Amino acid sequence: MQHPRDILHGAQVRTPLPVCDHYCGVESLMVKSLALQAEMTAEFGACVFDVTLDCEDGAAIGDEKNHANRVVALVNQAQMATKNVGNDKAPRIAVRVHPVDHPAFEQDVDIIVGGAAAGLCHVMIPKVETRLDVDRAVQRVDQAAVRSGRRDPLPLHVLLESPAAVHQAFDIASHPRVQSLSFGLMDFVSSHGGVIPASAMGVDAAPDGDSLDQFSHPLVRRAKLEISAACHAHGKVPAHCVVTEFKDVALLQSAARQAARAFGYTRMWSIHPAQIRPILLAFSPAAQEIELAANIMQAGGQSDWAPISFDGKLHDRASYRYFWQVLQRAHQTGCLLPASAAAYFLDSAPTPCH
Repeated sequence: MQHPRDILHGAQVRTPLPVCDHYCGVESLMVKSLALQAEMTAEFGACVFDVTLDCEDGAAIGDEKNHANRVVALVNQAQMATKNVGNDKAPRIAVRVHPVDHPAFEQDVDIIVGGAAAGLCHVMIPKVETRLDVDRAVQRVDQAAVRSGRRDPLPLHVLLESPAAVHQAFDIASHPRVQSLSFGLMDFVSSHGGVIPASAMGVDAAPDGDSLDQFSHPLVRRAKLEISAACHAHGKVPAHCVVTEFKDVALLQSAARQAARAFGYTRMWSIHPAQIRPILLAFSPAAQEIELAANIMQAGGQSDWAPISFDGKLHDRASYRYFWQVLQRAHQTGCLLPASAAAYFLDSAPTPCH
């Protein structure tokens, strides 16, 4: 029987990234986050969240160079630790550098990519306005990567934070080096000169939900949908913005579920370790959906992916693609898979943990 990834063309357009991207910029928190990633990798049997070391918001003004050097040391230490224990699950560590028009941008890239390119899974470029900004970033990143000896291109993630950037979302998403688009909620709201209320930077926790929060304000909602649509049009990964109410787990999970199910996001930022597991859970398919997907995929495979009738409903390659993606998402979030579905991921099957 042929593997779904080989037969269901179009079902694997996007790079399968972890559904959670955890940001940290203070040195002590960066160390703790990398340690937590290693612990959860051992628990899941796979790396289930990225750690992005933050130079844009993490570096104090005037200390950008020292901060970049600290990031290099942490990336290289994490890589060495993995090799020393014989772990075949490499850590996923990224860096957010300063914007391309910031005086520290080139210094960040030269130091970090030049000193630790082999240990990076991607570079996040903030405040991207146009495709030309991506071109500029690619040129500098590639120059530094070559000097460091990295052979494969380093993926770029970009952060869209203004109305003008959102207007260019489809063009930016079409860039071949862009792997993911993220939405910068706070800067987007503040760029509107006060006409968007502060409530749109948060999540409405009231039972009646009558305030304009980040999911209901028309301008913010439109921006989120535009970025998500641009990513899906070009096979890129849409990453949802942070939820600042990090102490309210129920609120975070509600926001994450809305991002995943109503807005089409397949990844979300975390800014506190307590947010990681709730994000994984919110982006996981329901148990009954996993079971249905496994059964349909098994029946489809046994029919050599010809159309079938299952529980009185017609299924063909269009629905097979959907249910294969359900299983992929379940695998990425550490869900327990039925044996028939787990066999598809024998090379990297994670253990259940929710």
